[in-house]
Amino acid sequence: MTLAFFILSALDLLGVLDSSITVSERQAYIDWVYSCQHPHGGFRGFTGADMVEREDEFNCHWDPANIAATYFAITNLAILGDDLQRIEKRKCLLWLRKLQLDNGTFGEALGQDGQVQGGNDVRFCFCATSIWWMLGGDMQKEKEPNKSINIEMLLSFIKASQTYDGGFAKAPFNEAHAGWTYCAVSALSLLGEMSASNTSEQTKFHGIIGPASMERLVQWLTSRQTTALHEDDFPMSEEDDLEANQEQYPSQRGGGQSTSGKFIGAIQLNDSRLQFKEDPPKHVGLNGRCNKPADTCYTFWTGGSLTVSALIPIL
Repeated sequence: MTLAFFILSALDLLGVLDSSITVSERQAYIDWVYSCQHPHGGFRGFTGADMVEREDEFNCHWDPANIAATYFAITNLAILGDDLQRIEKRKCLLWLRKLQLDNGTFGEALGQDGQVQGGNDVRFCFCATSIWWMLGGDMQKEKEPNKSINIEMLLSFIKASQTYDGGFAKAPFNEAHAGWTYCAVSALSLLGEMSASNTSEQTKFHGIIGPASMERLVQWLTSRQTTALHEDDFPMSEEDDLEANQEQYPSQRGGGQSTSGKFIGAIQLNDSRLQFKEDPPKHVGLNGRCNKPADTCYTFWTGGSLTVSALIPIL
């Protein structure tokens, strides 16, 4: 299911999905995704785990629905233009509720005796939020508030995962990472916690993390831009590190004076973009953590986080 998502989403982003598959192939892909729908809610990763008539109460935990596979399945259907009418939405949302843990995050699957298994971090918060949003979970919450996921606990966990330097970690008290940050920011956006109102002088953000935390988040994201494309590009000593920072990109490390004119709340954001005294280098990339070389996947995570925040022009 995951591989199908990356192929379909890539073709769709390139604008060649319609010309790459026939109508019959599109329908076959849709039917295959639905064949992975689990009878107890959610989706399997592939049909090979389905035990069909051999499944019983003693072995059913070997064939669980998976939260990541469910996210990819619904997204695949949306990319293929399906109306999602064959998804057993209520059953899926009730299954999703069972995956939520006491700290607000979500596990991956239900194991023996209904125990939540697998990882539990902001990746699964994002998957759960996306599933909930795509299946109209807000309407289910109005009809069956006691059977819906606990949004307040979910928001509390995500908020607590923001680190001192502005990014988001996989869970509270961990290191900020661009991939985790994308998941956290996207989940907040889907829950209406990253909305903004623009005036002629400033952009005000309305959400649980507040203006000061939002400023730190954007500062951290823009500071991911780096000329270090390989491990060998890093200075060998603290003195070399300081000299390189001062000569090549003084505003990235030292703050500098703002030239962006961007505001977060009532606070003007310092321009964190790389600045060079001499000709700019041929390549500038984005890393996923402090003191790491650039990587193409982190360009997506960081750029995506800024895009979701409506702040990509600041990069």
